[in-house]
Amino acid sequence: MPRKKKKEEDNGVKGNPLQDNAHILGAGEVENQKITQTLEVNYMPYAMSVIMSRAIPEIDGFKPSHRKLLYTMYKMGLLTGARSKSANIVGATMKLNPHGDQAIYDTMVRLTRGNETLLHPFVDSKGNFGKAYSRNMQCAASRYTEAKLDSICQELFRDIDKDAVDFVPNYDNTMLEPTLFPVTFPSILVNLNSGIAVGMASNICSFNLREVCEATVALIKDPDHDCTETLKAPDFSGGGSVIYEPDKIREIYRTGKGSLRVRGTCVYDKKNNCIDITELPPTTTSEAVIDKVIELVKGGKLREINDIRDETDKTGLKITIDLKRGADPDKVIAFLYKKTPLEDPFPCNFNVLVGGNPMTLGVADLLQEWIAFRTECVKRRTYFDLQKARERLHLLKGLQKILLDIDKAIKIIRNTDEESEVVPNLMIGFGIDETQAEYVAEIKLRHLNREYILKRLEDIEKLEESIADMEDILSNKNRVKRIIIDELKKVAEKFGKDRKTRIIYENEISDTDVEEPENDYNVMLFFTKEGYFKKISLQSWRMGNVHKLKEGDEVIFEAEAPNSSELLFFTNMNQVYKSRASEFDECKASSLGDFAGSKLEMDEGETAVYMALVKEYTGFMLFFFENGKVAKVDMAAYATKTNRKKLIKAYSDKSPLVAARYIPEDGEFVISTSAGRYLLFHSGAISAKSAKDTQGVAVMTLKKGHRVVKAEPYREGRFVKPVRYRTKTLPAAGAILSADDQGEQLKM
Repeated sequence: MPRKKKKEEDNGVKGNPLQDNAHILGAGEVENQKITQTLEVNYMPYAMSVIMSRAIPEIDGFKPSHRKLLYTMYKMGLLTGARSKSANIVGATMKLNPHGDQAIYDTMVRLTRGNETLLHPFVDSKGNFGKAYSRNMQCAASRYTEAKLDSICQELFRDIDKDAVDFVPNYDNTMLEPTLFPVTFPSILVNLNSGIAVGMASNICSFNLREVCEATVALIKDPDHDCTETLKAPDFSGGGSVIYEPDKIREIYRTGKGSLRVRGTCVYDKKNNCIDITELPPTTTSEAVIDKVIELVKGGKLREINDIRDETDKTGLKITIDLKRGADPDKVIAFLYKKTPLEDPFPCNFNVLVGGNPMTLGVADLLQEWIAFRTECVKRRTYFDLQKARERLHLLKGLQKILLDIDKAIKIIRNTDEESEVVPNLMIGFGIDETQAEYVAEIKLRHLNREYILKRLEDIEKLEESIADMEDILSNKNRVKRIIIDELKKVAEKFGKDRKTRIIYENEISDTDVEEPENDYNVMLFFTKEGYFKKISLQSWRMGNVHKLKEGDEVIFEAEAPNSSELLFFTNMNQVYKSRASEFDECKASSLGDFAGSKLEMDEGETAVYMALVKEYTGFMLFFFENGKVAKVDMAAYATKTNRKKLIKAYSDKSPLVAARYIPEDGEFVISTSAGRYLLFHSGAISAKSAKDTQGVAVMTLKKGHRVVKAEPYREGRFVKPVRYRTKTLPAAGAILSADDQGEQLKM
């Protein structure tokens, strides 16, 4: 042993932690692990936990954190009892939700009536719970506030004790909690619900309870019912107005995805010459609106305002904007809607967990899933009641036999020597089973009278009728449907409210000019092949003019233009998005700029392929297609009276687009094909059309298998003999490049 210790010291390993832990298998070893294995073993379980147990609501309309809190309050007797301190509720909820008291309290705050987040709050609150429309109005600590369940929670727990839903053990196996609530109305659509998981998110807008119940009843009666007829538009707790755009609404109802515009409410006070903002969209706060207005005033873009202040009090939200003398309130309000979060898009993403699977569903599909869920709840509740009724009937049947000869029963009991033999002797004497005999044996002497006997016999008749009715419900789908419909009508009648959010149509929106009241100035505008847009000030461009671009990208448009210039972004999906240079932030050449698809909220997979700079809607748009046709569209076709941001069918989709060009006036263009032929033609030879999606006219004839590959304006000197490529009539086949022109092409 001494010799071995001496050797270790010589090798310098004394005190080496790796050597000390040599008895631990694999200690100190470095193991290379594939990234795919790391993701699968470590990351995937976390991602699934977030999706399944935290961020995405289920078909009953609740996330696990909501459900644990509300169920705890129910078990505390807060559905009918007096309010309890929030701290008590939070502490009790930790038996089901061990994620910390502050997280539980934050969840509770959002569910309260005082916070005003939900259209139909689930928690009746007392004290300061903050406000959803203000980030600065924070809630009081849980030791100061009180809460109980709101009356609408009756519809969450009505069948909770009748085996209508499954129960599972809590995290330490000390109690059971429900996996879902057997809610009697589609709460998934009645209250706002949002969450961000890993790789997916959910953002469900709220709808009016009456309209939701009406739409659900209509779907039960007719699965092909059009929900837009009964469910007009979302309804938010903060009021405001939804701008009704039929195409967008139908898309959201059909796919569960899309965006709709929500406006706050402005009222002009003529007496005090001020504008009062009393309602906001659900996606913004009063501070965000105030900060943006201050920014616009300081930037000289909104000079009609003297002062802005937050006058919110116990009566509700109020932001007051004092106007200068002579200011036009309509123009100021229109400007506020356009340039501040007072009008804000609400992005819809109806992502819900159904049977443990995340699904993005449209309104009708979501309601159908809820109907299927509720149908199962009603059946399970009915089966539970049926079993209880059968057990009760079984006991009474045994009692009936005893009551026919009470003297005999008393004699059997009196003549039995041991207590343990009473039940077996009753079983033998009356031909009943053990359960019935136990029930009879426990009857008090005071109940052995005529009145008691008659009432029990009446109970038998009622139970038999009730059992027959419940068996009919379980075997008849229409009975179940009628039960659900009746429940929905009762909920709508008891808890339904008038709409808070008004519906306004696009043609009702004022066309008031909302141009920025500032001195215009010139900027440098750039657009790249990959769809990136840059707006650079002239001073910044002079200081540095080396572009940063993505690999393989290139600038395809460059111009100096006024900041007020209108821009038209034509996309790969035959649409055009309208914007202004002033709506983009200035950047430097060393940045990538704004990706037009994201900035303009284009559809999924949509990218800008061409940008037109427009000062007035004069001139023409030329579209060159692979099939040799060219469409010439009058720019007036793209002018709109309203402030529409997107126009569909911006050009023909019959053939792939090769190039698009905006031309203030006609000129010459060169078209080349995959066969190496070139054609030089004048756009004046083509008649302009007013229809945006016109297929155009044939300009170049193509042999089978060939297509147009390029089209661009003709530059003087490009061809040595341009006449070779010109033609008197269209369509034409074009010409192969001459030897001289091939040399010119190489030079260029």
